[in-house]
Amino acid sequence: MSRITELIQSHPNTTDGVDVQALSECIVACLECAQACTACADACLGEEDVAHLAGCIRTDLDCADICAATASILSRRTGGGLTMVRAVLEACRTACAQCAADCEAHAQMHEHCRLCAEACRRCEQACADLLAVIG
Repeated sequence: MSRITELIQSHPNTTDGVDVQALSECIVACLECAQACTACADACLGEEDVAHLAGCIRTDLDCADICAATASILSRRTGGGLTMVRAVLEACRTACAQCAADCEAHAQMHEHCRLCAEACRRCEQACADLLAVIG
């Protein structure tokens, strides 16, 4: 059992009915994606043709911010309702899909873009899985 799962299970407010495993997996995917996007943006800045990667860098940074915010919101179980959770998951899924597409366009030339695209696709799927569970 991961530390995230333990923390979520230890929270006194577990009446929202959200599947703990799906929630934990989504939080982990969001955190990993945020890290991958931040690292990819930094690696893009180190490439010779930075101007060619400007759009990818922006998308990386936007996706990193959205994933980090999503992980934080998902970690709170204070009874705020699932409306906000659904909206954030949709936004995160959209950002991950866009970032993955941008990075996939550079994946043949830049390993960091390939790795970032994979993390984005995992996060996109984790958000979709959690959305399916919460309805």
